[in-house]
Amino acid sequence: MNQDLLYYITNHAGSLSVQEIIVNFLAALGVGFIIFLSYRFSHSSAIYSARFNVSLWMLTVVTTMVMCVIGNNIALSLGMVGALSIVRFRTAVKDARDTAYIFWCVAAGVCCGISDFMIAVLGSTIIFILMLIIGNVKPNNRFLLVIHCKTSAGSQIEQRLDDIFSGKARLCAKNATRESIEFIFELSDQLMKKKNSKTLTEQLFDISDVYDVNLVAQNDEITA
Repeated sequence: MNQDLLYYITNHAGSLSVQEIIVNFLAALGVGFIIFLSYRFSHSSAIYSARFNVSLWMLTVVTTMVMCVIGNNIALSLGMVGALSIVRFRTAVKDARDTAYIFWCVAAGVCCGISDFMIAVLGSTIIFILMLIIGNVKPNNRFLLVIHCKTSAGSQIEQRLDDIFSGKARLCAKNATRESIEFIFELSDQLMKKKNSKTLTEQLFDISDVYDVNLVAQNDEITA
C-alpha cells in the first residue's frame, strides 16, 4: 500500500507547456486588472491605497505562478503548504473589505493557475458587480460632542442635551476638576440629521459658563 502511494506521488507530476503557462499568466493579468479596477472604484479617496491595490494585482499573478509550479504534483503541493505555513502577515487591515479582496485574488490566481478560466472570469465578474454595489454603501457615521465648561454648568448641559436629543445622547466620558468639566457625548448619524450642528452649538453657548464646543466625526474610513 505504501509503495503504491509513493509511486502515485512521484509519478503524477505533470508539467505545463510554455504556451499553457503564458496563457495562464495572461489570464491572471486580465483578472487581476478587474480586481484592480474594482478596488479603485469601490473605495473613496480617503482610504484608497494605491500600494495595496497594486499588491492585489501582484498577488493574483503570484498565486497563479505557485499553482503552475505545483500542477498536479501531490508531493510538491504538500511541501508548498508546509513552506507557506511559516508566513505571518502582521499588517492591520483597515477596511473589512480588504480581506475579501485578498481572498478574491488568491481564488482568482488558483483558477488561472489550473487553467479554469471560465470560473475565474465569471466569478470575478459577479464579485466585481457586488463590490461596486457594496462600495457605494455609506458607512455608519458617529459624532463625538466634546464640551468644556465650568463646574457649575454641568447639570445644565446634561439637561439641555437631554431636551435636544430626547435622552438619546450617550455620555462616554466626564472629566471633572474643581473649576471645570469636560463632557464627551456620542451621537449617531440619525440624531445629527435631525438637528443642525450650528443650532446645537448656539443652544449650548446659550449657557454662559460653556468655554468651547467641539464636534468630531468618526466613521469606518477616518477616525479623527
